[in-house]
Amino acid sequence: MSHWEASGKSNDWWTPKYIFDALGETFDLDVSAPFEGPLHVPCLGWLYDRSLERAWNGFVWMNPPFGGRNGLTPWLDKFFQHGDGIALVPDRTSAPWWQEMARRADGLLFIDGKVRFIRPDGTTGDSPSTGTVLVAAGGRAVGALARADKSGLGLCYGRRLVDA
Repeated sequence: MSHWEASGKSNDWWTPKYIFDALGETFDLDVSAPFEGPLHVPCLGWLYDRSLERAWNGFVWMNPPFGGRNGLTPWLDKFFQHGDGIALVPDRTSAPWWQEMARRADGLLFIDGKVRFIRPDGTTGDSPSTGTVLVAAGGRAVGALARADKSGLGLCYGRRLVDA
């Protein structure tokens, strides 16, 4: 097992290209990018440090560090406060933070199968222990999730999907 697979050893897990292809979007800002820049994310700009302290603008992509038990909570709070973008989170549906997030989301897409994320060296990681969900905030994000659903990426659910 490499240090990327060892629990808590690294937060450097990049989203595979096929997910962005299914969404069919270019983002204004990757709010949790690696220091080297978001070479793997179709976006116009990125934040790689102090993201929770800085202003976000436009349509955002967020694959935050998953961190400890409630590590995603501050990221999701800022994401929903911003209200325009797509977030990637683990599908830990019984966790209290997940239940709260699902109530705030405009749409959810449960990705079919388990996402094998990309390591910083470009190799593909092992199959993770949980699945992955894309979270929509705002109408443009809902449309992207609906498009990804139609392309076969997974299954969408949400109160705003009828508008997509």
